[in-house]
Amino acid sequence: MDKLFLVTNPGSSSRKYALYRDEEQLCSLHFETEDKRLICTYKLPNGHKKKLTDGFKRISDTIRYTRDILFAEGMLSPNAELEAILARVVATGEFFNDDYIVDDDCLRRLEEEKRRAPLHVPIIATEISNCVKAFPNTPVVIISDSHFHHTRDDVHKYYALDIDLADRAEIKRYGYHGLSMGAVRNYMRDNDLLVPRIVACHLGSGASLTAIKNGYSYDTTMGYTPLEGIMMATRSGDIDPAAAIAVQHELGFNEEAVEEYLNRQCGLLGVSGISSDLREIIEARADHPRAQLAYDMYIYRIQRAIGEMVASMQGVDALVFTATIGERNAEVRRDVVSGLGYLNFHLNDTKNNAGLGDHQHIDISAKSSLPIYVIQTNETDAMIRRAKILLSRQENPNT
Repeated sequence: MDKLFLVTNPGSSSRKYALYRDEEQLCSLHFETEDKRLICTYKLPNGHKKKLTDGFKRISDTIRYTRDILFAEGMLSPNAELEAILARVVATGEFFNDDYIVDDDCLRRLEEEKRRAPLHVPIIATEISNCVKAFPNTPVVIISDSHFHHTRDDVHKYYALDIDLADRAEIKRYGYHGLSMGAVRNYMRDNDLLVPRIVACHLGSGASLTAIKNGYSYDTTMGYTPLEGIMMATRSGDIDPAAAIAVQHELGFNEEAVEEYLNRQCGLLGVSGISSDLREIIEARADHPRAQLAYDMYIYRIQRAIGEMVASMQGVDALVFTATIGERNAEVRRDVVSGLGYLNFHLNDTKNNAGLGDHQHIDISAKSSLPIYVIQTNETDAMIRRAKILLSRQENPNT
């Protein structure tokens, strides 16, 4: 029997939902403010879409509006109930290294995590609570964005801190973009592309690299939060803690304000002074030296991180680009690979420039090169797979 899943993806100023029949998307809903009004763009896979404007007052109520729209559009009915609502969770701590069906204990831990990580957790925690209220008879499943990385050993998880302190306060390198990396690993395994040592580059507005060894996460660039690692659209990436404290003093910030600054005002945006959008930075390079600097730093940080991941595995057998920039920007791929000849990575320019097209993956390597793949990541597919496993275990605890 077909199973319906509703996936929620809340942002700081918008809300996105998508309804799936197993892995097939049936429709999507995007709530955002336009001309000071909250509107919803309702879209079907065939490209048909319409704007809905009536009766929307608060963005905190979008899950309830979504429920009403799905019933009104005939997507949900008493004979087509939801199997589950799925929410990706990016949060620190050992508890959030796994997936859960939301219960009172889970809600309590989310509330505690809101205080520990006020920048990353409150929006999704509130959304999950609202989902429970709007669909009281439907399981709400939180899918950990760190779970894929739990296979790493302690050498890769701990900071150079007192271990008792690290364990007590759960201050460890959890890693993120695990759903994307898991999706890439699954695709490579299912299509006979999996090799022993892979460096996978998730390059989007958030960005990280993962060393995948024998099909499992071995090392990754993100740490306690998604701030650690390479330079990103608005995140600084790696920074000396003393430099962060100096920024705090210079700007007169408290702890929360400096964390928000490093997450939302730095990276490509901070260096270029123009934009967080890499496409706009590329266009502005000729006239804005800071835009050129931002681009050069971005490429260099990726190249350096690739070297770190290769060193951690003591070698490499394939390189993967994925996520929005990794999948769509041929220039970034070309410039990153241009510095990797020492690892025997060389591009086929024609294939690289052609891009993915309608394919889910392409090999853009030259004949003399180790494989270089562009793979379309599918985080939602990974979420649904994991949710099915969790729900099946609940229904059949002895299997």
